[in-house]
Amino acid sequence: MAQAFAEIAFTPAVKAAQERHGSRASYARLETPDAPRRDQLTAKEARFIEARDGFYMATVGADGWPYVQFRGGAPGFAKVIDGKTFGWADVRGNRQYLSVGNLAGNDRVAFIFMDYAHRRRLKVWGRARVVEAMDDPEPARILAVEGYPAVVERAVLVHVDALDWNCPQHITPRFTLDEFAALNAATAADPG
Repeated sequence: MAQAFAEIAFTPAVKAAQERHGSRASYARLETPDAPRRDQLTAKEARFIEARDGFYMATVGADGWPYVQFRGGAPGFAKVIDGKTFGWADVRGNRQYLSVGNLAGNDRVAFIFMDYAHRRRLKVWGRARVVEAMDDPEPARILAVEGYPAVVERAVLVHVDALDWNCPQHITPRFTLDEFAALNAATAADPG
């Protein structure tokens, strides 16, 4: 954890809960000038994000209700553009447009990128900008996954404000079919 995370997540109510439950002193160190900032995507985060085949995204509606959605695609559909920006080509889904509508009123967004097989989790907070393909097709074209059979409606570009690698303690290992096949093949090749 780091300064940028603490600035966003440690509201007065959170600090009061930490104090009440005895963890405030350990988390206060994140608010010191010598704590790492962690508001930039490094090569490590870029590799992790681009290897995922999905993520969880949270937005907030005009009435204050949070909305969490899973976004999936081929590994690499989310692309890191630079140290402060990542995005993806948003394809047609169930056409409810909850996230798109929420982002029109509040650009704040939070993500959880999971690697269940290796029990790793990256949290990212940022501000999203939606670029409709009918208004400006270039960002969607650049972010589209070649050969993916779906209608790209827009590009979503996220400016990163904070990130945090999270504790693996309660992540249950789960495997995709491809990960399971690779494990099976490795076991078959080395029966010892």
